[in-house]
Amino acid sequence: MSRSPAGADPATPYLRVDVARLRANLERTARWAADAGVALRPHAKTHKCLEVARLQLDTGAAGLTVATIGEAEVFVDAGVEDVFIAYPLWLTDQAAARLRDLAGRADLAIGVDSAEAAARAARLLEGSGVAALMEVDSGQHRSGVAPETAGQLAVAAVEAGLPVRGVFTFPGHSYAPAALRTAADDEARALRVATASFRAAGLEPDVVSGGSTPSLEHTHTEELTELRPGVYAFGDAQQWELGTMEPADLALVCRATVVSHAGGRIVLDAGSKALGADRASYATGWGRLPAYADARVVQLSEHHAVVDLADAPLPALGTYVDVVPNHVCAAVNLADTLWAETGGGLEAWSVAARGRNS
Repeated sequence: MSRSPAGADPATPYLRVDVARLRANLERTARWAADAGVALRPHAKTHKCLEVARLQLDTGAAGLTVATIGEAEVFVDAGVEDVFIAYPLWLTDQAAARLRDLAGRADLAIGVDSAEAAARAARLLEGSGVAALMEVDSGQHRSGVAPETAGQLAVAAVEAGLPVRGVFTFPGHSYAPAALRTAADDEARALRVATASFRAAGLEPDVVSGGSTPSLEHTHTEELTELRPGVYAFGDAQQWELGTMEPADLALVCRATVVSHAGGRIVLDAGSKALGADRASYATGWGRLPAYADARVVQLSEHHAVVDLADAPLPALGTYVDVVPNHVCAAVNLADTLWAETGGGLEAWSVAARGRNS
């Protein structure tokens, strides 16, 4: 960890974290989960950062969720003892060897959504202690089996020799303005049916896992044992526009410099290579500016962000402006460092799991 010289900012564009806001987000969600009687297993693909992971664990997280074996390796190497790879892995010999190494140092679970993948995992991971959760589709229609077949899949996994811990889903279709509550309802139905199918097959799921940041407050917590939100830690422009987080809750911005007034607008030095290129169908621009509620990033190139400030006066050339990325996970994945405001200046937090995509 390094510290920026007193009074000096890193060169723009860079990602800046308000640690007080980050802590408040983590503590608020941890209290909510504890009051609801469910475990919190946040998704670390959002931040990929050891310092943020430690804060999450210190505020009550039961463990971490990751998307890849590489991410799991980074966090287990740093001492995290409980990790779920929430992805339907298709194992190679090399991947299985990496999982075996991790299982010797942490409680490790993986995702499965086919009998073929379960049988392969059982053969390659035999005796390792790695467990599996069966993935069900709760409405996003990405991966996962139909909820009513979850028990059948679990039986196939058990018969192949793969320990089964439970069932999981991701209500990713919650990322739409009218879907926050309905996606949570879909998730609850899917998990209820999946749990019933386990029991009909003579199995009891110890873990029933779900959750997303947009649908979090609508979650039917009586149907789950754990939640796996990720974006809640930082927030982003998507959460702002969905109404699930207020601007005052957003803990990460991209600090950029005004480099041009061309066309009567401001041009910033933070393009898609700093902010990410994601723009959901409901998004009103390529990012939002906390200091200018009516402003929109109306054009994004690799190194340019063109901002229409509406009726606000143009800040002078050389002025710093903060932009909230549309999708914080994508923006963080483009950065080597998060610059954390700790009250005593800026600390450099490494994006330690950046690039660990396999």
